[in-house]
Amino acid sequence: MNYKMLGKSGVAVSELCLGTMTFGKAAPEKEAISIVHQFLDDGGNFIDTADTYVDGESERIVGKAIKDRRSEVILASKVRMKVGPHINDVGYSRKRIMDGIDQSLTRLNTDYLDLYQLHVWDHLTPIEETLRTLDDLVTAGKVRYIGCSNFLAWQIMKSLSISEREGYAKFITVQPQYSLLHREMDREVMSLCKEEGIGVLPWAPLGGGFLTGKYTTPEKPDRDWRLAQAGPGEYNWETKAVDRNFEILTKVEEIAEKEEKTPAQVALNWLMMKEGITSPIFGARNMAQYEENIGAVGWRLQDQHVDELEAFTALPPEYPQRFIDKFKRPL
Repeated sequence: MNYKMLGKSGVAVSELCLGTMTFGKAAPEKEAISIVHQFLDDGGNFIDTADTYVDGESERIVGKAIKDRRSEVILASKVRMKVGPHINDVGYSRKRIMDGIDQSLTRLNTDYLDLYQLHVWDHLTPIEETLRTLDDLVTAGKVRYIGCSNFLAWQIMKSLSISEREGYAKFITVQPQYSLLHREMDREVMSLCKEEGIGVLPWAPLGGGFLTGKYTTPEKPDRDWRLAQAGPGEYNWETKAVDRNFEILTKVEEIAEKEEKTPAQVALNWLMMKEGITSPIFGARNMAQYEENIGAVGWRLQDQHVDELEAFTALPPEYPQRFIDKFKRPL
């Protein structure tokens, strides 16, 4: 296992981050704990969860799994989604964040989080209120670092600017959807993160399981698989099972055969090698899935295969980037 620095911090994290959204549902508690222990034994140290995953059950299981190994772990969680029946059980108000951190720490059986992330932009709460509250949590020692997830480029930059102006703790990471299937972040977010030194933690690096190769036709599978069971949103069969994605999958499978790896290992390795990426967040519902995914470490895609995947999945040239590139000044 290799390690990378977590944004502009002195903390080193493993090149893969263990995501725990399946814990307590698709991955039963005993299996989930075994996966966490194996990840730590394999050299992983970065674990990501959220207060909304399985109604808090994911956090509880993670807390139980790392109870005797807390000092080894860089532990991340999130706040924002609705977690109760009341009007203020959602969002980024000072009340919600203060309540949320204490609830998360209780479930995780720890007195601090290494990384506390805003889960998605909240248009109702002034970001100034949110950032002041997060800074207070850092000062209180309940949170070591802060980050965001699912933010637009201007939202990230506005937050950084306010924190800079007020002397608050600044975001050191962003967690976006990013994979060979979804490269929308290349429009603005990736270049912003490189410029500002923000660590990028891609979620859904396998496109919700699509890049594992188990989905072979546009017909919706009659199986207990994630995409087949998902409802509206980013994870659903209708948005993933399109011709372009099957073309990308075919390219990944061709390269996987040449590399003597699985499609999932190729998709993860491509992300791990990409400039600006810190730790892709992978999940597993059982030990077999875990073993396949962890097989993405310890080797490197051939340069020609990296170039093929990069070119095949790149976004088409778009304004204003193509206009800016036209007028780049030579040295």
